Amino acid sequence: MSQHILTAVAWPYANGPRHIGHVSGFGVPSDVFSRYQRMAGNKVLMVSGTDEHGTPIQVQADKEGVTARELADRYNRVIAEDLTGLGLSYDLFTRTTTNNHYAVTQEIFKGLYDNGYIFPKTTMGAISPSTGRTLPDRYIEGTCPICGYDGARGDQCDNCGNQLDPIQLINPKSRINGETPIFAETEHFMLDLPAFAEVLGTYLQSKQGEWRPNVLKFALNLLGDLQPRAISRDLDWGVPIPLDGWSEQANKRLYVWFDAVIGYLSASIEWARRSGDPDAWRQWWQNPDAKSYYFMGKDNIVFHAEIWPAMLLGYSGIGARGGKAGSLGALNVPSEVVSSEFLTMEGRKFSSSRQVVIYVRDFLARYDADALRYYIAVAGPENQDTDFTWQEFVNRNNGELVAAWGNLVNRSISMAAKNFGVIPEAGELTDADRALLERSRAAFGPVGAELNRSRFKNAITEALDVVRDANKYLAEQEPWKLKDDTERQKSILFTALQVVDDAKTMLTPFLPSSSNKVHAMLGGEGVWSGMPEIREVDEDGGTPYPVITGDYRDGARWEHRPIKPGTPLAPPVPLFKKLDPKVVDEELARLDTPAE
Repeated sequence: MSQHILTAVAWPYANGPRHIGHVSGFGVPSDVFSRYQRMAGNKVLMVSGTDEHGTPIQVQADKEGVTARELADRYNRVIAEDLTGLGLSYDLFTRTTTNNHYAVTQEIFKGLYDNGYIFPKTTMGAISPSTGRTLPDRYIEGTCPICGYDGARGDQCDNCGNQLDPIQLINPKSRINGETPIFAETEHFMLDLPAFAEVLGTYLQSKQGEWRPNVLKFALNLLGDLQPRAISRDLDWGVPIPLDGWSEQANKRLYVWFDAVIGYLSASIEWARRSGDPDAWRQWWQNPDAKSYYFMGKDNIVFHAEIWPAMLLGYSGIGARGGKAGSLGALNVPSEVVSSEFLTMEGRKFSSSRQVVIYVRDFLARYDADALRYYIAVAGPENQDTDFTWQEFVNRNNGELVAAWGNLVNRSISMAAKNFGVIPEAGELTDADRALLERSRAAFGPVGAELNRSRFKNAITEALDVVRDANKYLAEQEPWKLKDDTERQKSILFTALQVVDDAKTMLTPFLPSSSNKVHAMLGGEGVWSGMPEIREVDEDGGTPYPVITGDYRDGARWEHRPIKPGTPLAPPVPLFKKLDPKVVDEELARLDTPAE
């Protein structure tokens, strides 16, 4: 039975281009999941966009001598182009500086405020002495007062997991310029997280056995120390506070984290309006049978496993203070928070300033998008921190994509095309033929089950095992030696081509571009797996901006499909490029080259 699946993808911050560490956490995993769910017959809505408010945008804009909006415009386009190049199949990838997003954010604020879950409070705010601007909590570092960890941030300590306030840090310093912040009284609005302690506890406990253990454990550990959390800032770049006496203030805006998580909802509403059915979003947000999956790196767990559910519950009138649903109606909380761990590079943390980085667009300029997607799926930080090395990338590209999968495709199709010109008709099958065909057909179940649970490494490993079994079968059967026994040769090649078609289907969520090539080589017609595109849109005739969208009503289905003997075959083209081992030294040299 078809189900509505919301894939909510973390919003990349628009203060610079994204590197491969970013997309290993939010980008590729969310797309693999969404493509599989579409193939399984579910109705997927995959949404996100660029996160464009907050002090870091303003700081970077000042450095470059442009306005915050000009900076956001530039990197919104850069990021959209990069994610499209990776083949990420967003139904809508938009931005947080739209009128629609402002309106939805202000509506959520008012609903929470009316229900008593938002209240004003005079606090001590961290101010940059050199600029007079508020410093965001995450841009202040110091020693944790609870566990003594030296790299705690002003919003939380990643070592002990406790929420913090910047003024609690010992020896706080600005990450922007190293200066010591000053603290001054200021009035801000707070989200009353303690009012959701009980309902959040019930919600999280219900996820035992469903969520990744690291995500659930982290979220449950935070429940015992929930504190009211500021949702506004002294800043002139962001969503205005929608209350009389506040909306007119030029230096009071909603905190960037508060408006960013609302982006999942606002993007869904924008998508619905652009689809021609303004209420279509409700099927993913209010249908009790709908499921929602949120994809991000582990540094965002607190926002998506606790704060965003609290906001949704409070807006819906659920919490210690009760209340009633706002004008949008009651809203679904996340079904699962699918968080990845961190990816390092050659044993070091990604750092743009230290050149320990490779940006997505630079990677795609030199290598196949599917090669990066494969690496992230099979060796990425799915459930533990992992290290990207150029040696492993080259080894996996050459040894697995080229020598295993590419080799199976090439020799099976080229031999059949050369000898028969079409998919040959099988004669009497041997036990070896039937065993491989059954092995391939049976793999759809376990591979699909792993994909459905976001266990991507297990899924792609099982699919590649089928490919290896097929290569072993061809090596044992040696059809190239059977020039005088064409009937047996036909049966062997038919068997191999059927497994190629099955493997193409199982690898489609991971390798959509190369799977499209295999579909065409096997004589397939029409679009197999839809790819994203950038379209220029606007709001009521305003300034156009790029969005990622696409038509994914394609031929890809998660099932074994019998190939048709007699289908014409074209000589194959290489699926993947074999990389020269010298690539490793070249890329390592780039890492050690000082930035200009």
